[in-house]
Amino acid sequence: MSFWTGKRVTVTGGAGFLGSFVVEKLRRRGCRDVFVPRSRDYDLVDLEAVRRLYRDARPDLLIHLAARVGGIGANMRTPGAFFYDNLVMGAQLMEVGRQVGVQKLVAVGTICAYPKFTPLPFREDDLWNGYPEETNAPYGLAKKMLLVQSQAYRQQYGFDSVVLFPVNLYGPGDNFDLETSHVIPALICKCLESQRASSDGSPARLVVWGTGSPTREFLYVEDAAEGILLAAEHYDQSDPVNLGAGFEISIRDLVGRIATLTGFTGETVWDTSKPDGQPRRCVDVTRAEKLFGFRARTSFAEGLAKTVEWYRSTWSASALPQPRRPSG
Repeated sequence: MSFWTGKRVTVTGGAGFLGSFVVEKLRRRGCRDVFVPRSRDYDLVDLEAVRRLYRDARPDLLIHLAARVGGIGANMRTPGAFFYDNLVMGAQLMEVGRQVGVQKLVAVGTICAYPKFTPLPFREDDLWNGYPEETNAPYGLAKKMLLVQSQAYRQQYGFDSVVLFPVNLYGPGDNFDLETSHVIPALICKCLESQRASSDGSPARLVVWGTGSPTREFLYVEDAAEGILLAAEHYDQSDPVNLGAGFEISIRDLVGRIATLTGFTGETVWDTSKPDGQPRRCVDVTRAEKLFGFRARTSFAEGLAKTVEWYRSTWSASALPQPRRPSG
């Protein structure tokens, strides 16, 4: 905890899903000066706003979590915006941070930066061995430029920055907007809404994109926040580091688990006209444990149950069926 004593810390995206957990953990660690810029006050795509942010906050350490994010559909609709906004935000925050002498910058990349056909488990040394999956390549490449910039700035300026590559995150407080959400919140929302819509006797029906065969790895949001702070405290290199839980699950099996937890008993329809995305995802997590002692602590069953319960209690508790706990 002494690492954070007296430090001024700025967390971009600190009011968001992941950021809110990072900020809470910072305060538990004794950090009393945490600044969370809001997009309405600081447009991080605007260079002058970034300069003003550094003047106002005067951070010793900046954690960059702000991003334009979304699922496959959102990435396909606005690939240019996903590329430009994420590229420019990261580049400007690191450049101005270097100029003003910020002591350290910790940035979060994305699993989408990996090549489409990366051998499993994804190892950090494979990041450049191919082109990312096409539906989210603009986003993945924009975030991967954080790594290029970090390494170049360390070499030329001695600037201390760290870039982490987390797998898909999930948990309470996630984005449940079907237009922009990722797979877990989208499936929870669809299952519960289908159940509610069928309360009048009509059959419940769940439509899922793709074939169900791709696999994904998921990291509970609170574990991800812990990994970010451990890296801030103990890691001072620009080599990329994965943050993950070290497992994979197929989308088909994921649908089954969420259906059980939400009480969904209707028909599941696979819309194979829609893309699957990257075929498989599962990362090697040994580097994070070796370099700064990070290991995911929350089991997928526990984290998924907490997420479903949070959605029920926060958004639609009175109208939705009670969750069923998985056996075992």
